[in-house]
Amino acid sequence: MGRQTIDKNKPQPDDTAWFRDGLLASWPICFGYIPIGLALGVLGNQAGIPVWAVTMMSILVFAGSAQFICVAMLTAGASGWSIIFTTFVVNLRHILMSSAVAVHLNGVRRLFLSFFAYGITDESFAVNMARFREKNWDPKRAITVNQLANLAWVTATTVGALVGQFIPRGAFGTDYALTAMFLALLLFQLHNAVYILTGIIALILGTAWYILIPGDSYIIGTSITAATIGYFFKRYREKQK
Repeated sequence: MGRQTIDKNKPQPDDTAWFRDGLLASWPICFGYIPIGLALGVLGNQAGIPVWAVTMMSILVFAGSAQFICVAMLTAGASGWSIIFTTFVVNLRHILMSSAVAVHLNGVRRLFLSFFAYGITDESFAVNMARFREKNWDPKRAITVNQLANLAWVTATTVGALVGQFIPRGAFGTDYALTAMFLALLLFQLHNAVYILTGIIALILGTAWYILIPGDSYIIGTSITAATIGYFFKRYREKQK
């Protein structure tokens, strides 16, 4: 058989296109993670969490909301079990996100699925689902988005923890940074009357629970109760339409 020749005039396949596409899709997420990750690192350090522990939490957990909740509850002196249960409830949405994206990952290996599931966040899920709907996306591009976002988050939180060692407690309003962060996250969620009602119920119930019942059970109790009431109120509105 003759030696196969390569036509230099014919366009050759680009083996790095998947990485380049994933990089272009992930950079807005990475830039968005930088200020939030820096803030988390500073707050974590000022809450008494060592730099290595902040880094390991970002690597093992990789969930901004869960990590902010953990820092807030540690600052409030909450128990380990209450922190674990609260973050578990808050991040149950990852089950739904994983189920939605799973239909686009048929035929891939379990090890790949494990790394992919580890890297799912609200932001990477939204980007990947939008690209999958455009029919020009694949698992390699999608996992690139996940892992580059992960790298940006771990780096930002670690740098924030390192810088936090040189920022005096309370300087630049850091004592109120965590509260301001959660208020900002809440405001972005107030899309309609259901969300507003749920927020008001959580405010009233959480305050009353904190005053009347000793301990930190108000965090879990308020989260579950307010979310449940909001869910049934949403169902009721849907039936009325």
